[in-house]
Amino acid sequence: METKPVRGRFAPSPSGRMHLGNIFCALMAWLPVRAAGGEMVLRIEDLDPDRSRMAYAAQMEDDLTWFGMDWDEGGSKGGPQGPYYQSQRTQRYRRYFEELRAKGLVYPCYCTRGELHAAQAPHREDGAPIYSGRCRSLTEEERAQLAQTRRPAYRLMVPDREIAFTDGCQGEFRENLLRDCGDFIIRRSDGVFAYQLAVVADDGEMGITQVVRGCDLLDSTPRQLYLYELLGYPAPEFFHIPLLMSPSGKRLSKRDKAQDVGFLRANHRGPEALLGQMGLWAGLLDRPEAVTARELVAEFRKKGMNFQGKGELTVLEDSQPQ
Repeated sequence: METKPVRGRFAPSPSGRMHLGNIFCALMAWLPVRAAGGEMVLRIEDLDPDRSRMAYAAQMEDDLTWFGMDWDEGGSKGGPQGPYYQSQRTQRYRRYFEELRAKGLVYPCYCTRGELHAAQAPHREDGAPIYSGRCRSLTEEERAQLAQTRRPAYRLMVPDREIAFTDGCQGEFRENLLRDCGDFIIRRSDGVFAYQLAVVADDGEMGITQVVRGCDLLDSTPRQLYLYELLGYPAPEFFHIPLLMSPSGKRLSKRDKAQDVGFLRANHRGPEALLGQMGLWAGLLDRPEAVTARELVAEFRKKGMNFQGKGELTVLEDSQPQ
């Protein structure tokens, strides 16, 4: 049986300069694609118009190039599955949204943020509220009354059903959509289509077969698997890699200037030492040594993903690098 070529993607959000954790994720998405002789897609997830900037998208391309990571299509390069900027794909998301609404699976939700986070509401382990479905059964009269003062978001109805999958890094994961998640938003009240819908539509249309991303997104995967099913796309293989953490347990963010790629580039003549450090964290090297991204491809072919259920890697010092 003919096997499809591996198609992976790196899909950053242009809301600021990337940090070392973003680059680590990009590297771990890039290595298995290049090791398999596959195709790499760069997609810019600029859904949020208030936070996204094209200048950041251009800077991301420059940073990836500096680290020696190339891509076959996407970004400013374009390609046959474009556009590769989510802000230019709104009509596509609207088509899928209307398709789901025509099936009777979508309804308006008028709940405020305060109501969603009410003390009596059940919450997930990460603190996010599990939606109770309170707006699912509103009458047309009740909806018309609420619409006079609030613009609704739109939620996708989920069944009382368990979704299970085996992650390439974290192993088996399962979740009951109704009890552990609840109906979830696919279009925000400001009209912006939500990440869950957009990412599934994009990966489906672009033929993505392999998704490597941070393990903080692991629990969103069952919702996306349900959407793949509804939209008629095969689901990719998932690898949720550990997050990089400081010894104090601090997660990296784009506000952390010490691990900002601009700071790192200013303090390193080239990327080789940083790539060697990331190769060590990934279990591809036995010690930190200067290597290129291409040299790590050969190591990945021999060793593959080596995280075995790790959710975090305590690898970064709290102080700024020298």
